[in-house]
This record gives sequence, structure tokens and C-alpha cells, in this order.
Amino acid sequence: MIVCKFGGTSVQDAEAMTRLAGIVKARLDRKPVVVASAMGKTTNKLLDAARLAARGERQKAVEAVRALEDSHLGEARKLGFAFDGEGKDWVYDTLQAYFKQLRDLVKGLSALGELTPRITDAVASFGERLSTVILTEALRRNGVDAELMDARDCIITDEDFTRAAPVFELTNPAIVKHLQPVLDAGRVPVFQGFIGRSRGGVTTTIGRGGSDYSAAIVGAALGAEDIQIWTDVDGVLTTDPRMVPEARRIRAISFEEAAELSYFGAKVLHPATIIPAVKKNIPVRVLNSYRPEKEGTIITEAAPPCDNPVKAISFKGGVTVVNVISTRMLMAYGFLQEIFATFARYKVPVDVVSTSEVSVSLTVDGGVDIGPIAADLEKIAEVAVERDKALVCCVGENLKNVTRALYTAMGAFKDIKIHMISQGASAINITFVIDEENMPEAVKRLHAAFFKDVDSRVFE
Repeated sequence: MIVCKFGGTSVQDAEAMTRLAGIVKARLDRKPVVVASAMGKTTNKLLDAARLAARGERQKAVEAVRALEDSHLGEARKLGFAFDGEGKDWVYDTLQAYFKQLRDLVKGLSALGELTPRITDAVASFGERLSTVILTEALRRNGVDAELMDARDCIITDEDFTRAAPVFELTNPAIVKHLQPVLDAGRVPVFQGFIGRSRGGVTTTIGRGGSDYSAAIVGAALGAEDIQIWTDVDGVLTTDPRMVPEARRIRAISFEEAAELSYFGAKVLHPATIIPAVKKNIPVRVLNSYRPEKEGTIITEAAPPCDNPVKAISFKGGVTVVNVISTRMLMAYGFLQEIFATFARYKVPVDVVSTSEVSVSLTVDGGVDIGPIAADLEKIAEVAVERDKALVCCVGENLKNVTRALYTAMGAFKDIKIHMISQGASAINITFVIDEENMPEAVKRLHAAFFKDVDSRVFE
């Protein structure tokens, strides 16, 4: 059994869904489970409509929902679905029911005037619910015996809305209960990514990009032999090709390397995707739905040997540096603990940390409201905040031999100011904090320095 997850660009229109059906049909002998995202940009548009409604702009919100309805029905018609006269089928009826619920939600929001996390999840969940209705019928019309499932019957979460965590002791048996009989009957389950429900039955989401995570959860629960992430690139690349057109495909990479890359900005995978796969040692493949003949990238527990010290370069802009300075920290027991406890109270993750005898510098996402955190930290130390920074991260298992890589990297930076350098505790990444305006040039220089010559066993 395999899990095939298709992202937004792989289900974005009728043409993409037809292509997807061919991919699934070619793998029927491997008993695929299909996990799908919302049609491209749908989630953003749903949340835009919700924000309009919450601001009292009811008519604009209703018009935004109408535009989404027209686009979904339009793509369904291109697939040959009959929506007129006596030819209306279950797809039309289901889509209409969903859009009625959406309009009611939007109208209620305009009266409430507040977009709560719980309502945000309710609105956002419609993207995957809509796409999988159309996709299931598209698969059937292309010769695949598909059965639409409801992920909310299987992914049981806590109530931390917009970033809910699965409760695995409930989720795993629910997945087996609902999906295994469908697989045993020779049918293909079609499953929504990203969404679940709380133990009380309220719709939740597991965070943006969570469809990857959904696929891994399903794969781990069912003991899949393979988890395939179908996207619009040929696999995991040495860096973002939009910034460096010369970026190369990586044939194979380790779970640990992939985790570092995704956490520090690489968009091809959701950071949490590989966690269930690692626990069950299930390979993850990143493939291109537009070029399914390409072999993509395989992610496994141990990557093959590589002569290059760096496997890939990821980056993330919009970063804030928080400097905590105090002579009290010298030889002081518990000072670091107090700093990190402060960030924990505000549920703010820290990306990079660097320490000296009297200071701690760390980075957080630039969208974080740092004011209250800084106010608390100022009770124990001086605090200086620097905004508009970026993280540039070099990842590779050979970075354990850090001297050569650092020498190469420092030569690439030359006149670019480095605010912080941190080597990860895993010893497979070196992260540089620089001014955001210098990020594109830094990435280009590093890529040129580290990938001038490549190991053909690992890179294409």
C-alpha cells in the first residue's frame, strides 16, 4: 500500500486532475490512498473572504465566495460533469450544499464581527472538502474505483485551532477502521489533507501545509511502503530555483537533512511531514505531477555517501533577532531557562540561538508580536530587537567536518555582514543570520561556491 499526496498545484484545475488520475491509475496495483489539498490558492481566498466578513464587508465576502463557487463549478464542468437540467449529479448537489454552508458562515461572521481561530478552521476546511468531491468523480470517470472519505472521521486532534495536534491513540485506530476496508475491497480512498476534528466533533486544521502531514499520518497508521508527495517540482532541489535557476535535483537525502531544510524555509515539504515516516522508517518520495516520469527525490533514514559537504541551501526572510544582555547571566544558574520559559509562555518557537558569557541572541518569525515578550525579558536583562533579518541555512551530513565548509561559506559572504552564526545541535547545518536585503545575493554566492562541482551519485 502507498500514500499519494497531491498538493494544490496538482489539483488546481480540470487538466491537473486528469493528469493526477493517470498517475493514480498507473499505481493501482500498489493500493494507493489519495490525499489531496485544496485547489490552488483556494485556502487563501477562503480566509480572505472570512476576513472581509469579520470587518463587516458582507457583500464583498459573499462575492468572494461566489467567485470560488464559479471557479469550482467551472472546473467540474470541464471534466464533463452534468450540472444542468435533469443531468445534475451528486457532485453538483454536494458542492452546492458546501457553498450554502460557506455563505451562511460568512453572513454569521459579518454579524459577529470577530474571526476566531475556531471559525477560521471551519472556513479553511472547505478547500479540501470541495476539491476532493470533484477529484473523486474525476478519478471514477478515468477508470479508478475511488471512494470519498471524510478526514474528520480519522484525524482526531486537540482543540488548538489553526494548528491542532493529532491525538494519535485515537487517530491511528480510526484511520485503520475507516480506510482499511476500502483498500481491502480494491477501491481507492480519497482523503482530505489538512483537516481533522476535535474529540468533541469540531472541525480543526493541523496548520498550513498540513496536507503533507496528513499523508504521513495515514501512511504510518496503515504501514505504507511508500509516501509520495506529488508537487510541481522535480524533487528536493539544492535551493529554490526561483532564486537560483541553476539549482540541481537531489536524488536522495536523509530524513534528518530534509527536516532541517523544511524547518529553515524549504517549501517543498511541510516540516512535520517526516516525523511519522521516521518513526516507521517509511521512505518519502517527492515527485512532480507535471512530469511523473521523473524519479524525484527519495528521503530515507540514511542517505548515500556524498562528496559534497553541503546537500542543499534553504533560507527564510522576515526574521527578528532578540538580543538578551545581562552581566547577571555570568555563572548564573537558571538564566537561560528563564529566557526560554518566557518564549514558551507565549507559545513562540525559537529558530536559532547563539550565546556568549553575558548575552543570548535568538531569532523568531518576524510576524511575532515581540513587545510583550521583550517586556517580560526586560525584568531580568536588557533587550535589543533587530528586525528585517533573514536565515540562510547550509545543510548536509558532511558538515560534521565543519572547518572546510565554514571556510568556503565565509569566502562566499565576503562583504555581506553576518549578525549570527549557529551550528545546529545535529551537526548537519550551519545557519547564518544576515540582513534580509542581502539574502538573494548570499544564497546565489553560497550555491555557486558549494555546487560548482557535484557528486553525480547524489545530484542531477
